[in-house]
Amino acid sequence: MSDSVRHDPAAAAAGFAALHRAGDPLVLPNAWDHASACLLAARGFPAIGTTSLGVAAAAGLPDGTSATREETLRLALALGSEPFLLSVDAEGGFSDDPDEVAAFARELAAVGAVGINLEDGRGSVRRHAAKIAAVKSAAPGLFVNARTDTFWLGEGDGDADLGATLRRLDAYQEAGADGVFVPGLTDAGRIAALVDALDVPLNILYSPTGPPLPHLTDLGVRRISVGSLLYRRALGAAVEAMADVRAGREAAGAAPTYAEVRALGEGRGEGRGEG
Repeated sequence: MSDSVRHDPAAAAAGFAALHRAGDPLVLPNAWDHASACLLAARGFPAIGTTSLGVAAAAGLPDGTSATREETLRLALALGSEPFLLSVDAEGGFSDDPDEVAAFARELAAVGAVGINLEDGRGSVRRHAAKIAAVKSAAPGLFVNARTDTFWLGEGDGDADLGATLRRLDAYQEAGADGVFVPGLTDAGRIAALVDALDVPLNILYSPTGPPLPHLTDLGVRRISVGSLLYRRALGAAVEAMADVRAGREAAGAAPTYAEVRALGEGRGEGRGEG
C-alpha cells in the first residue's frame, strides 16, 4: 500500500473494497498479533484480517463471548498504522446494543482499520441488521462483512440452511453490509447459488476439505479467508518442534530468525529478551 493511500482513509477504504473482485478474489490471511500480521504482509498480502479465536486464546479468554473487546482494539491500534489494509474480526460487535457496536466500529476506523467482520451467531436477524446499519451510519467508510452462522452452527438439512442463509443475507444487504460471510459452507452448488442471489461480495472460509482456491474463484467467490487456521497451525508447529527437541531430533519446519522477528517491533518499544 502506498504512503498516499495509507494516509487517506477514504482511499484506503476504497482500495480494500476494490480487492473484492470476481475472478481475482481477495485472499485474506488472518493474524493474531503484530508479528504474524507483519510477516504475512511481507509475503505480499495487501490486506490482513484478524482472527477472534487467536486473539482470545492468546489472552487466555474464550472466543465468541464478547470477552476480548479491549484486546481486539489494542491489536487494531498496533496494526492500523502498518502499511497494509486491516479488517478486524469483532465477533458480534462485543455488545447486543447497536449503538455500542457502532461506537466500537468508530474506534476501529479511528485507528486505521478499513473493515470489520460482524457475526450473527444465528441470533436475531433484526438485531444484527440494526448493528450493521448503526456501524454504517457511525463509520460509513468501514467495510462491513456481515457473517451468518447458519452453516457454521447449523444442523440438519443443507438446503433448509441455504434458505435460512439467503433470508438472513438479504436482510444484511438491505441494512448496508458491503459483503457477506458464510463460514462452514463448502458445497460448490450452494456456494454458486448464493453468488447468483447476492448483490454484494460473498466471503467463504477456506477449508482443507472444501473447494480449493481456483474452484472458489471459478464459482464467483470474491473473498476467501482462513479464519483461525493459521493460528492453530502455528500452535501445532510449536508443539511438534518442542517434541522434536525433547526427542533429540532437529526441530523441523521453517522459522524466522530472532533478528528478523525483533526487527518487526523496531520503533514500537525498547527491550531485550532471552530469544
